[in-house]
Amino acid sequence: MARELTQVGVVGLGTMGAGITEVLARAGLSVTAVDVDEQAVARGRAHVEQSTERALRRGKLEEADRAAILGRIRYGTSLEDLAEAELVVEAVPERMELKREIFSQLDKICPPDTILATNTSSLSVTEISVATGRPSKVIGMHFFNPAPVMKLVEVVRTVVTEPSVIEDVEALAARLGKVDVTIGDKAGFIANALLFGYLNHAVSMFENRYASREDIDAAMRLGCGLPMGPLALMDLIGIDTAYEILDTMYKQSRNRLHAPSPVIKQMMTAGLLGRKSGRGFYTYAGRDSAEVVPDERTPAPGGAAEGARPVRSVGVVGSGTMATGIIEVLAKGGYEVTYVARTPDKVEAVQSALRRSLDKQVARGRLEEAARDEALARVTGTATLDELADADLVVEAVVEHLATKQALFAALGEICKPGAVLATTTSSLPVIECAQASGRPADVVGLHFFNPAPVMKLVEVVSTIATAPDVAATGHAVCDRLGKHAVSCTDRAGFIVNALLFPYLNDAVKMLEAHYATADDIDAAMKVGCGYPMGPFELLDVVGLDVSLAIERELYTEFREPGFAPAPLLEHLVTAGYLGRKTGRGFRDHATR
Repeated sequence: MARELTQVGVVGLGTMGAGITEVLARAGLSVTAVDVDEQAVARGRAHVEQSTERALRRGKLEEADRAAILGRIRYGTSLEDLAEAELVVEAVPERMELKREIFSQLDKICPPDTILATNTSSLSVTEISVATGRPSKVIGMHFFNPAPVMKLVEVVRTVVTEPSVIEDVEALAARLGKVDVTIGDKAGFIANALLFGYLNHAVSMFENRYASREDIDAAMRLGCGLPMGPLALMDLIGIDTAYEILDTMYKQSRNRLHAPSPVIKQMMTAGLLGRKSGRGFYTYAGRDSAEVVPDERTPAPGGAAEGARPVRSVGVVGSGTMATGIIEVLAKGGYEVTYVARTPDKVEAVQSALRRSLDKQVARGRLEEAARDEALARVTGTATLDELADADLVVEAVVEHLATKQALFAALGEICKPGAVLATTTSSLPVIECAQASGRPADVVGLHFFNPAPVMKLVEVVSTIATAPDVAATGHAVCDRLGKHAVSCTDRAGFIVNALLFPYLNDAVKMLEAHYATADDIDAAMKVGCGYPMGPFELLDVVGLDVSLAIERELYTEFREPGFAPAPLLEHLVTAGYLGRKTGRGFRDHATR
């Protein structure tokens, strides 16, 4: 039976500690909050008062409740003030020696049954615990920032943490209204272990000039529905904090993907720490400002589309979901569209699917009837590739099979008029292979639409080593007219989104495979702790495990990075035919129609 705690302490009144203090007081606990001096205490007190004042203004708190919360908090500058606490949460800077010293002192001050919790996000809880004479009473209680808002708490047990201590802390997390995941003591725990590998990879992509900071961030926001792009998130977290977390994780795991990208240390040394210093990957209006201001790296509006070739008529090859979606987007964008399917039956099927989609939008009030009729009038279907001879742009959206695409591009190279742009929607195959097959590689570009094409705003414009600049510009100009957000990258496995997304998904599978946490806890950590729209296992089951495995194999084959090698568990599930929602079973069981 868990204890009902009443007296708790907090050590450290920075942003995190002040937030934890507020959360504990909101739950009805008496809180003693301490920091090194009166100035630090005053800052922490002001943080709590401002936070509760904001909640009051927004109608989320009554005046009487705010007064009660503030009345439950006592402030001090000595650890001796915590002598009566039943639980103490430490929230000081991420320095091992500092934390060990505080725990050593708390061990002498607090009663023997007081639970000592650390809010560390990356350091070893075990190493902190052995600075005390009560390692069995020490636990990790990792809140997420801002603590009053974020619902996740990672409860981190060591190999000697008493079961009753775990039970008490889990009960407290529930009382605080938090979602808790209980895990072992491993570098980064769940959320940071998965998040920071992805952030580090994004930094490396920027450092290698593969894509601009704006395009990397837009790709992950629009392509994956993430609340922030990785480089903007690095600036929010703090470049120094990110370096410390990555460095700690690397020292514990020796996983090269956690070794901080060199530019992170260079930025830290130069004082480019992100929002808190006014400059990081982006430049801000001032210290602690969220307002991004233009700097020397800011691209000129519309610059990517300059010099584009004129496009009036567009051909689309394919009859699947993606092809049909692209046809719809082009027709609604005002282009004359000729699509090619393999047989007359498939031609008719595409036309029917297109009409159903547009009718549905009319019924929902998203499209005028006149606009639907105009879009349909712009579309012509055929089973003959020769009908594309006069198209200004041809978009290939056939099966993701290289030999099939190469044969198609060889035919298009002969059929299409000189100067026509040939585009592939491949998500993972080398664009240069299609380009070479066409016999006119300068005219070939990747236009990777995301599914469903009518809904998703992102298009990756992929230039090969042979793509002419005006061909890439044409891709951007077409996307602009369609209302899409185009990002530029070169022809490398995974482009931007898949290259960042699938190693993260693979890391999640490895974490499950190692029995570190359950699929439910991992999904909860990423959704509740990081604001992801779906957890990694939910997403894998939606994408399809076979599709995911194919992309991971492409990434591993191209980069030869050991950390990208597909997790054996994923291989085994695919071999067994457990492919996710489409088969009714993947990482979870799904109801089949």
